[in-house]
Amino acid sequence: MSLPLHKIKSIISSGAIFRILATMCFIGLATAAVAQFNDTTNYFVRYNGTGTINRTNDQRSHVLNNALRFSLYKKNISLNSNTAWIYGKQQDRLTNNDITSTLDFDIYKSKRSIYYWGLLNFEKSYSLAIDHRFQGGLGIGYYFIDRDNFVLQVSDGILFESSRVEPRDEAPPVTSDDQILRNSFRLKFRYVFRDNVKIDHIDYLQHSLEDRSDYILRSSTIIAVKLYKWISLSLTVDYNKISVTERENLLLNYGITLEKYF
Repeated sequence: MSLPLHKIKSIISSGAIFRILATMCFIGLATAAVAQFNDTTNYFVRYNGTGTINRTNDQRSHVLNNALRFSLYKKNISLNSNTAWIYGKQQDRLTNNDITSTLDFDIYKSKRSIYYWGLLNFEKSYSLAIDHRFQGGLGIGYYFIDRDNFVLQVSDGILFESSRVEPRDEAPPVTSDDQILRNSFRLKFRYVFRDNVKIDHIDYLQHSLEDRSDYILRSSTIIAVKLYKWISLSLTVDYNKISVTERENLLLNYGITLEKYF
């Protein structure tokens, strides 16, 4: 039995999605706590904190970018939780107050080259004029290269999306609320040089199945140079574009990355 569209809309707008994502993240962490006694289970935690502050006689601006990732890996499944918050001001004018929270999983077949994935994502972004966006879906992926120092993979799938945008004076008139299906294509690679330099890059392209001019484009790159054990100096480059609001942002920050395998 499926919920009527107006019921889904009511759930999303009521803020219940916050509770859903919090519950899912709690389940993921609880699963990790139970599974830590299993020798075949591995965990990964990474915090990435970057920022830029500029102050002159007559200008003040700052952007702070915080991201936390928790991953659980077993032989045939992985679970990942990602939360990011970007906050920025120029003079006393708010430029960024963007929150993204994602929970995803991968299920591997006997041959690791093919896998299935699922995703739940919530986003709220001042810079992109998004009051809220919820996405959930399933798909399939393929590893073209899967080595210790280099990974290249692609995936594709279908997402259900419910969103509300907030058009401003500079944005064209748009529909405030929308429920659509999107095709989600992802390209991801990781390169490690002598265990001292790591490059993580990921691209997303998500087109509406009803209107090809309605798309979401995302790109994220982290370059980390190890300073000592689990501490690295990092450079992050994030780009986002939302066609329906004709808004985009580009953030280039540097800071530290703390990561630990256990």
